[in-house]
Amino acid sequence: MITRREVDGVPTLLAPTSGPMHAGLAFRVGFADEPLAKRGITHLIEHLALYSFGVADYHYNGATGVEYTYFHMRGSEADIVRFLNGVCASLIDLPMQRLAVEKEILRTEQNGRGEGPTDGLALWRHGARDYGMPSYPEWGLTGFTPDDLRAWVARWFTTENAALWIAGPDVPAGLRLTLPRGERRPVPAASSALPVRPAYFPGPANVVAWNTVVPRQPAAAVFGGVLERALFRSLRQESGLSSTVQTDYDPRGDGSAVLTALADALPEKQDALLGGFVDVLATARVGRIDPAEVAAVVRQRCEDLVRAEEVGARLPGQAFNLLTGRPVQSLDEVLAELRAVTREDVAEVGRAAVAEGLLMTPERTTADWAGYAEAPHNSPKAVQGTVYPSLERPDWRLIAGEQGVSSIDGESTATVRFDHCAAVLVWPDGARRFVGDDGIQVHIEPTLFGSGHAVVAALDARVRPELRATMPARDPSRIPVPRPPAAPVPVVPEPSRASMIVLLVVLIPVLVLCGGFGLLMGVDAIVEAEDRGYAIGIALFSLGLAAGAGYGVLQAVRRLRSS
Repeated sequence: MITRREVDGVPTLLAPTSGPMHAGLAFRVGFADEPLAKRGITHLIEHLALYSFGVADYHYNGATGVEYTYFHMRGSEADIVRFLNGVCASLIDLPMQRLAVEKEILRTEQNGRGEGPTDGLALWRHGARDYGMPSYPEWGLTGFTPDDLRAWVARWFTTENAALWIAGPDVPAGLRLTLPRGERRPVPAASSALPVRPAYFPGPANVVAWNTVVPRQPAAAVFGGVLERALFRSLRQESGLSSTVQTDYDPRGDGSAVLTALADALPEKQDALLGGFVDVLATARVGRIDPAEVAAVVRQRCEDLVRAEEVGARLPGQAFNLLTGRPVQSLDEVLAELRAVTREDVAEVGRAAVAEGLLMTPERTTADWAGYAEAPHNSPKAVQGTVYPSLERPDWRLIAGEQGVSSIDGESTATVRFDHCAAVLVWPDGARRFVGDDGIQVHIEPTLFGSGHAVVAALDARVRPELRATMPARDPSRIPVPRPPAAPVPVVPEPSRASMIVLLVVLIPVLVLCGGFGLLMGVDAIVEAEDRGYAIGIALFSLGLAAGAGYGVLQAVRRLRSS
């Protein structure tokens, strides 16, 4: 049974547990709240807030997610008090002497993390804003100052924007949550970079992934389980195409939920995997849902919830609900809602889910044949402005204008308008990368364009300072230089029309005379027995000359016809 309390103005959820006591302090701030130029600031603050604990005898951790950041601890009452009081004290006075070191730790952590198979889905669906942020590196790390961090804490890590959960008998004595005063911050509105849905984009060779956004409700969670069972049965048990098949249901604070599905395969099986995956989605689109599958998923989820209640594992989710204004539900209420889900409810969710879906196909494959529109990967047009040709390739040029910047490479156009710019990455050597709200990027290496450094200076003057994200200095060997132009291929002039006519005048008589003489000598060799060997030799020599002249006549006639 979850009960509500309050500690120093922070709403608190308390529930008994059959295991060790644990507690967590959550804030309504995450990746989705960070502008791209400040990507990584919340994670950096989380690290700094935990620095003072060092190597402790109890288990503690912090985590930064899409919408929430929390600090969690498992141990005795005294340990919990020491930890949570210490986190609040660190947030008020971050250990700025540790700033440079923690930045390097986060860069190292990011470098070793790599890209997950479904990371691209958020970028292609939302672009370089709000819920697309998890797809991007922590580009803001280099430029963060102590004042930046203090301002972020004052805005987001406040009493009114926090919630506490405790799995244990009571609120521990001595707990003090001393935080700045502020206000509750709502979750951001979700943007979209997809003009048409369902849509697809190409990804890695060995995986198919899909996600969708649906209303947050028990039927959506059940549909996620039904979909996983259908994919597992089709792609692994029946066809043997996939080793890993999984789905994920991730509720969001805006009343929606993200459903994600993934299946892997060998690269040579990618076409079959895509076909099988699309077939399962097509079945859901027409509402073909087995009631027995619904019952099985409902039963399994109910069992999972009962176990979670016993150890207090439902508390974090309920605390997140508090932070977004959603009701805190008892176990009985949640179970009743789940058990009320019908096959028709799940079928309705399935139809809506597929219609809103985004499919990541294996590389070099498409899904337009299945009714999916290609997600935009180029800009529809370039800006008006001054054209700067590349010093390397004639088909690559940069356009800098009053409204934005474009890069045209062959048939591909990328445009970032200044009024829809999410960030500008700034390297000390002059390189720039403009990132649009839609995720389209224009990268500029000033060494590769005429007047490149002057262009960069002019573009910098048109960008708001808060959009600039400073990048670490690059090794000089990594700064590109123009390749020398290839040596021109010698052009052999085509013979003129007059020379072809002269050649015909010369070769036609040779053809006629030598051909006729060779034939006469051949006949003479057959009729006369004397000097037959001599006659045959003369005949073959004359006919050879005639053949050469004939070939020359043929080529000259072709040249004349094509000229």
